[in-house]
Formats: sequence, structure tokens, C-alpha cells
Amino acid sequence: MGLEAEFLEHLRLARRLSRHTVRAYGGDLERFAAFLGGEGRLLPAPDILTIRKYLAHLHSNGYEKSSTARALACLRTFYEFQLRLARIESNPFKRVRTPKPDRKLPNFLDEEEVRRLIEASSGDGVGAARDRALLETIYGGGLRVSEAAGLDLGDVHRDGGYALVRGKGNKERVAPLGSSALAAIEEYLPPRAELLGALGRETDALFVNKNGTRLDVRSVRRIVLKAARAAGLGKRITPHTLRHSFATHLLDRGADLRSVQELLGHEHLGTTQIYTHVTTHRLKEVYDRTHPRAR
Repeated sequence: MGLEAEFLEHLRLARRLSRHTVRAYGGDLERFAAFLGGEGRLLPAPDILTIRKYLAHLHSNGYEKSSTARALACLRTFYEFQLRLARIESNPFKRVRTPKPDRKLPNFLDEEEVRRLIEASSGDGVGAARDRALLETIYGGGLRVSEAAGLDLGDVHRDGGYALVRGKGNKERVAPLGSSALAAIEEYLPPRAELLGALGRETDALFVNKNGTRLDVRSVRRIVLKAARAAGLGKRITPHTLRHSFATHLLDRGADLRSVQELLGHEHLGTTQIYTHVTTHRLKEVYDRTHPRAR
């Protein structure tokens, strides 16, 4: 087994990283190996000058700080793995500072735009019912696209009003679903069962395509884009836009940051704090209403 394959297997089995992360790290390691002249050049570990040249190479090729930070995380992990196997004496990437990524404000929809987006999936067929349920579920639970696509029928506890979702690192969390999402799922289930019956198929997947198999992440993105176009929303909208909107609307209506962190499944509070920009308007309203010299 080659060094790259061995490392990726370690990430999957020992570190239990998501398929997306393993795939991204695989690409990062492959690019670094190509820069060095092939996989066989990965060992012995490169010196600091070589690492600096590689970072300059990434910069000249238009890499954003976030992509460079991920590449460094990959290589730091790779050489730490080699160090544990006693193939090298030290990890040179521990001496390299990770660039601090520029924080971009999340793109989100206002409440009226969310309503238009969901209502754009009109019609009586199984596809329309599925699309409405999918959009309501992503927005209602603040789900990542992979979490929505990965939902099984048994994950949705309709009596309790929540879904069990598997997030990053295969961590499980409870995602409350509102009445609108639950109603849309209830409306979708009969045509879903009818479709599967006609196809003679069985599946645990909640959201299925016309062939009766699980919707993949790309299909979910296409459904969101199709609804955005039908709603006439003139902005770039992805499933993550609905997740951003979920967090924004909760904070805007008075939810505390810690609760939103739990609902989103963020490991660190700092990740959630980017949404606090939306509270400015609400705080100004509170100030205007309560401070004796506000007016």
C-alpha cells in the first residue's frame, strides 16, 4: 500500500473523518506530492524552505487562505502520522503557522424569501412533495446538505418533532423540526410509498429520486437551485444558504448564541459567532425602545 492510500485509510478508520474531508485531504496530499516530484518524494520530510516554496506556489495559483489552511492541516496530520510510525524524526509542519482565514459574512435569505423559495416547489406529484419536504427540513432543522441527504425514514421522530442527524465526524445530534417541516414530510410520505411500491423497491432513505434510490448531495443542490430560480430570487442560493438563514432568523428573533451553536452542531462557539451580525438591528430596536435618551 502506498503512502497516500495508507494515510487515507488511517483517516477513514482511525480518525473517522467524513468522506468529504478524506477526499479533500487526498487531493491536498496528491498536489503536494506532485509539487515534490511524486509520491516517492514525500519521505523524508521536507525542510522549511521547501514548505515555504510550496506555500508561495499555492498563493501564486490563487489559493484562498481557507484552502491553504486546509492543505497545511492535511500535511501536518500526514507527517504526524509518519512520525508516530517512526519514519521521520520530527514534523516540520508543526513549525509552520496556519494563515488566519478571512471571515466572510454568510449569505442568507430573509423570511419572505424563504417562504417564496419553499412555495416555488408547487404541484401534486411525488417530486414536488419531496422538494417541499426537503426544503422545509433543511431550513427547519438547520441541516447541512449531507445531513439532509443522509436522513433515513427512521431518523425522523414525528411524534417528538425532531430528527436524528449525523454531522461532521459522524457525530449524531438532535435537530428539532418545526410544524411546517413535519407537515411537509407527512404530505410527502404517501406518494413516496406509492413510488417505491410501483418500482418494487425498498429503501431506508427518506428523500428518494425517481428511481427509488437516495438523493445524493448534488441532487439536493440542484433542487434548491431549481426552486430559487422558480421563486425569482436573484442571488446565489445553495442548501447552505438555508442553514445560514436558519441561524440568522433564530438569532434575529432572540435566540442565544449557545443554543444556536448546539442546533447547528458547531464544535466551537467561535464558528457560530459569525452570525451575530444579524443581531445589530434587533439590539438597536431594544436600545431605541428602552434607553431614556435614545430619542
